[in-house]
Amino acid sequence: MQAIVFNELHTPLQLATVATPQPAADEVLIEVCRCGICGSDLHMTEDPSFGISPGSILGHEYCGRVVECGSAVDRLRVGDHVAVAPLRGCGHCISCLRGEPAWCSEFSLQGGGFAQLATAKVHQCVTLPAGVGLANSALAEPLAVALHGVMRSGLKPGAKVLILGTGAIGLAVAFWARRLGAAKVVITDLGEWQRERALQLGASDLLVDDANLPRRINQQLDGSPDIVFECVGLPGLISQAIEYVKPRGNVVILGLCTVADSFIPFRVLSKEVNLLTSAFFNHAEFCAAIDALEGPHATPLALVSDTVSLAQMPEAFSALRHRTQQCKVLVAP
Repeated sequence: MQAIVFNELHTPLQLATVATPQPAADEVLIEVCRCGICGSDLHMTEDPSFGISPGSILGHEYCGRVVECGSAVDRLRVGDHVAVAPLRGCGHCISCLRGEPAWCSEFSLQGGGFAQLATAKVHQCVTLPAGVGLANSALAEPLAVALHGVMRSGLKPGAKVLILGTGAIGLAVAFWARRLGAAKVVITDLGEWQRERALQLGASDLLVDDANLPRRINQQLDGSPDIVFECVGLPGLISQAIEYVKPRGNVVILGLCTVADSFIPFRVLSKEVNLLTSAFFNHAEFCAAIDALEGPHATPLALVSDTVSLAQMPEAFSALRHRTQQCKVLVAP
């Protein structure tokens, strides 16, 4: 089969012909329909701390059609359309059974989606409802990540929300925050690239970072935000979030930062700020994300800025390292 292969750090991904994976007894073989390029995929090809081996196939935001079932599979059938949750656990421990495989002792983040075919365990697969398009369900994973962050935040109807960063996760947080009752949602970034998309997904306004940003945030929100979501993952952003949030407010960290960062603990202490982190999602949140994609004009579809072939993918992947109008780029193997 054709696949996009990682060879070594700081080098472009390559299109290659590789062996077709064979499903284990409790797995299915999936013909990949779409796979989203995630910011963490970019990190994995640059940062040695992820430990990605040469020859690996990345891509964890994927969906597709079941084409073969392992000998022990009884819940899925050939031809089923599924979205794949890439949180791979043992499937039978307490964490897995309650829908939280991220806390399984055998947990791993499964890739494989940047290929024509991929395997997944049965418990990772959610059969798509009739109203959810197969290609669109590749958005389920980033939407679930954002929903988990909003759930962690304790957001209540009427909340004033600030989001730092207009990447796919920041924009998806805006969608969920408004959907779940936030009164105002302001999102910030270094440029105007995603203004139209942000407003379409539910943001009240997009503010470009400058010396007057704190004052403009307070003007737009009629005071300090109740909740600040850090969705960038660069040093200094947690400190900014602490400064922006109201006393006893919540700061939720979703941005993936793999280098040292710092903030002044007294600022957290003096405001009694709640610092929360958010990673992954649970099964119920993944299913809720799929439901949000129902219909040909579902709001989250605005996240998709382009769809490319496997042959086009390495160039598109490299281009995402630079800020452009692109948001969520899907690969169509």
